[in-house]
Amino acid sequence: QVQLTESGGGLVQTGGSLRLSCATSRRSAGRYAMAWFRQAPGKDREFVAAIRSDGVKNHADSVKGRFIISGDARNTIYLQMDNLKPDDTAVYYCATDRGGTIVSSLPTRSAYAYWGQGTQVTVSS
Repeated sequence: QVQLTESGGGLVQTGGSLRLSCATSRRSAGRYAMAWFRQAPGKDREFVAAIRSDGVKNHADSVKGRFIISGDARNTIYLQMDNLKPDDTAVYYCATDRGGTIVSSLPTRSAYAYWGQGTQVTVSS
Protein backbone atom coordinates (compact mmCIF):
# COMPACT_ATOMS: atom_id res chain seq x y z
CA GLN A 1 0.00 0.00 0.00
CA VAL A 2 1.23 3.49 -0.87
CA GLN A 3 1.41 6.04 1.94
CA LEU A 4 0.82 9.72 1.15
CA THR A 5 1.78 12.56 3.47
CA GLU A 6 0.57 16.11 2.82
CA SER A 7 2.06 19.24 4.35
CA GLY A 8 2.10 23.00 3.89
CA GLY A 9 -1.44 24.02 4.79
CA GLY A 10 -2.18 26.97 7.00
CA LEU A 11 -3.99 30.26 7.47
CA VAL A 12 -3.38 33.12 5.04
CA GLN A 13 -5.07 36.36 4.06
CA THR A 14 -6.77 36.92 0.73
CA GLY A 15 -4.10 37.37 -1.94
CA GLY A 16 -1.52 35.34 -0.06
CA SER A 17 0.33 32.22 -1.10
CA LEU A 18 0.96 28.71 0.14
CA ARG A 19 2.84 25.73 -1.21
CA LEU A 20 1.54 22.26 -0.47
CA SER A 21 3.70 19.15 -0.64
CA CYS A 22 2.77 15.49 -0.96
CA ALA A 23 5.44 12.88 -0.33
CA THR A 24 4.85 9.23 -1.19
CA SER A 25 6.39 6.01 0.03
CA ARG A 26 6.69 4.85 -3.57
CA ARG A 27 10.24 4.15 -4.73
CA SER A 28 9.80 2.14 -7.94
CA ALA A 29 9.69 3.46 -11.49
CA GLY A 30 6.55 3.18 -13.57
CA ARG A 31 3.50 4.98 -14.91
CA TYR A 32 1.65 6.96 -12.25
CA ALA A 33 -0.67 9.88 -11.75
CA MET A 34 -0.97 12.09 -8.70
CA ALA A 35 -3.58 14.71 -7.96
CA TRP A 36 -4.85 17.30 -5.53
CA PHE A 37 -8.51 17.40 -4.53
CA ARG A 38 -10.19 19.68 -2.02
CA GLN A 39 -13.33 19.54 0.07
CA ALA A 40 -15.04 22.43 1.80
CA PRO A 41 -17.67 21.95 4.53
CA GLY A 42 -20.98 20.85 3.05
CA LYS A 43 -19.55 20.35 -0.43
CA ASP A 44 -18.38 17.41 -2.50
CA ARG A 45 -14.72 16.64 -2.98
CA GLU A 46 -13.52 18.75 -5.91
CA PHE A 47 -10.70 18.19 -8.37
CA VAL A 48 -7.93 20.81 -8.23
CA ALA A 49 -4.94 19.64 -10.28
CA ALA A 50 -3.12 16.51 -11.41
CA ILE A 51 0.16 15.43 -12.95
CA ARG A 52 1.24 12.24 -14.68
CA SER A 53 4.65 10.60 -14.67
CA ASP A 54 5.03 11.63 -18.33
CA GLY A 55 4.62 15.28 -17.30
CA VAL A 56 1.07 15.89 -18.54
CA LYS A 57 -0.80 18.30 -16.23
CA ASN A 58 -4.40 19.26 -15.69
CA HIS A 59 -5.73 22.20 -13.67
CA ALA A 60 -9.34 22.88 -12.79
CA ASP A 61 -10.81 26.00 -14.36
CA SER A 62 -11.38 27.51 -10.93
CA VAL A 63 -7.64 27.58 -10.18
CA LYS A 64 -6.04 28.13 -13.60
CA GLY A 65 -3.67 31.06 -13.54
CA ARG A 66 -3.37 30.90 -9.74
CA PHE A 67 -2.32 27.33 -8.84
CA ILE A 68 0.44 25.27 -10.44
CA ILE A 69 1.09 21.59 -9.84
CA SER A 70 4.66 20.34 -10.18
CA GLY A 71 6.97 17.51 -9.19
CA ASP A 72 7.30 13.87 -10.10
CA ALA A 73 4.25 11.61 -9.93
CA ARG A 74 6.56 8.73 -9.03
CA ASN A 75 7.62 10.37 -5.78
CA THR A 76 6.72 13.88 -4.60
CA ILE A 77 4.43 16.58 -5.94
CA TYR A 78 3.70 20.18 -5.01
CA LEU A 79 0.88 22.66 -5.38
CA GLN A 80 1.93 26.30 -5.55
CA MET A 81 -1.10 28.41 -4.66
CA ASP A 82 -0.97 32.14 -5.36
CA ASN A 83 -3.59 34.88 -5.10
CA LEU A 84 -5.63 32.81 -2.68
CA LYS A 85 -9.31 33.58 -2.21
CA PRO A 86 -11.74 32.72 0.60
CA ASP A 87 -13.42 30.23 -1.76
CA ASP A 88 -10.17 28.24 -1.76
CA THR A 89 -10.71 27.38 1.91
CA ALA A 90 -10.91 23.59 2.18
CA VAL A 91 -9.12 20.47 3.24
CA TYR A 92 -6.70 19.58 0.45
CA TYR A 93 -6.11 15.89 -0.25
CA CYS A 94 -3.35 14.22 -2.20
CA ALA A 95 -4.09 11.08 -4.21
CA THR A 96 -2.34 8.60 -6.49
CA ASP A 97 -3.38 5.70 -8.68
CA ARG A 98 -2.29 2.06 -8.62
CA GLY A 99 0.17 2.55 -11.48
CA GLY A 100 0.88 0.54 -14.57
CA THR A 101 -1.24 2.53 -17.02
CA ILE A 102 -1.59 6.15 -18.04
CA VAL A 103 -4.70 7.76 -16.55
CA SER A 104 -6.73 9.34 -19.34
CA SER A 105 -9.26 11.20 -17.16
CA LEU A 106 -7.19 12.93 -14.51
CA PRO A 107 -10.07 14.85 -12.85
CA THR A 108 -12.01 11.65 -12.14
CA ARG A 109 -11.90 10.70 -8.47
CA SER A 110 -12.34 6.99 -9.21
CA ALA A 111 -9.00 6.97 -11.04
CA TYR A 112 -7.16 7.22 -7.72
CA ALA A 113 -6.69 4.39 -5.26
CA TYR A 114 -4.67 5.93 -2.42
CA TRP A 115 -5.39 9.09 -0.46
CA GLY A 116 -3.63 11.14 2.18
CA GLN A 117 -5.24 12.46 5.34
CA GLY A 118 -5.44 16.02 4.05
CA THR A 119 -4.08 19.42 5.04
CA GLN A 120 -6.24 22.40 5.98
CA VAL A 121 -6.04 25.60 3.94
CA THR A 122 -7.90 28.60 5.33
CA VAL A 123 -8.05 31.95 3.53
CA SER A 124 -9.39 34.89 5.50
CA SER A 125 -10.94 38.00 3.96
